[in-house]
Amino acid sequence: MQGVFITGSDTGVGKTAIGAALAWQLSRQGRTVRPRKPVESGCAEGTGGLRPHDAEAYHAAVGGAEPLARICRYLLRAPLSPERAAALEGRTIRLDDLITACREGVRAEDFLLVEGAGGFYSPLAEDALNADLAAAIGLPILVVTADRLGAIHQALATAEAVTRRGLVLAGVVLNETRPCADPQMDNAADLARRLGCDVSVVRHCNTAGGVPAWRAIAPSLTAIAASLAAPAAG
Repeated sequence: MQGVFITGSDTGVGKTAIGAALAWQLSRQGRTVRPRKPVESGCAEGTGGLRPHDAEAYHAAVGGAEPLARICRYLLRAPLSPERAAALEGRTIRLDDLITACREGVRAEDFLLVEGAGGFYSPLAEDALNADLAAAIGLPILVVTADRLGAIHQALATAEAVTRRGLVLAGVVLNETRPCADPQMDNAADLARRLGCDVSVVRHCNTAGGVPAWRAIAPSLTAIAASLAAPAAG
C-alpha cells in the first residue's frame, strides 16, 4: 500500500495543514486519497455533537469524497493527549482500534494518509504512542516541525526515533508557523546536510479572506506530493 504517516516534532506545528495540502495535491493528480486522523482530541461541541476540526480539513481537502466518520473514528473533548482525553471520558482506545480505523475502506491501489496526534512519542492510546501506530501501519514517515530556532534539534531527534523503529524517513517539512524572526537562519540547508533527505519549507502566509491555511500553502508542497506519489523503486 502506498501512503505516508505524518508526525510532528511537537504539538502545534501544523501537521494537519501540511497533510490536508498534500491530500489536495495528490487528489488533483488523480490519486484516490484516504486521509485518516483516527483519533482527535480537543473537539468542540457543535450541532449534532463533537466536531473534529482536523478531520474536517481533510474532508474538505478531498472534496468530501471520504466520509468524515471514517476519516476520524474517535472524537474526544479535552485538548490533551488522546490517551488522557479518553481516560477523562471513561473510554478505552487501544492500538488495535486505531489500526482498524486507519485501514477501513482502504484498497490496495489507494493512497493512505495517516496523521498522528502530537509528536512521534506522544501517547496516542492506552497501550500505544504515535510511534507504535506508525510502526504497525508501516508507511514512510513525514516529519513536520515549526521553522524556528530549535527546529534542528527537534527534527534530528524525531528522525532518529523514526529510523530506530525501522521506518523510512520520507522527508521533513519546516513549517513557518509565524513570520521568520531571523533572515540569517537556514534550518532547511542545515537539516538537509545532516539528514540526506528531502527538506521542504512552507513559508508563513496570511490566510485572511477565508482561504483555508492548507489551501494557501499547497503550492509549496507540489514537489513533495509528487515524490510521495512516485512508484517505489524496484
